[in-house]
Amino acid sequence: MQNTTAFTLTGFRVVREFGTVRGLVVRSRSIIGNIGAGLQTIFGGDITLYTELCERARQDAFERLCQHAAALGANAIIGLRYDATEVAAGVTEVLCYGTAVQVEPAS
Repeated sequence: MQNTTAFTLTGFRVVREFGTVRGLVVRSRSIIGNIGAGLQTIFGGDITLYTELCERARQDAFERLCQHAAALGANAIIGLRYDATEVAAGVTEVLCYGTAVQVEPAS
């Protein structure tokens, strides 16, 4: 699935627009993960346990977005964005959204 944060894809033209699509995932931190991350904060630097959790959540949201777009018949997503909201303490929603389109190579 081609994608871009822009509203055009270089070398392609939009031939059909399907509308807004989204992928949503809600994740929580585990107690063990919190303890491990807490230990990492003592030494400073990248908190890899949280980084990996965030990367997985974003990847899962993106994959769900692509599934939603493909189900509509799209082969690309333009205007791709991410948003994250803390739903409850330690529980975060990650939303990936954009416009599903069908593109073909520009002549």
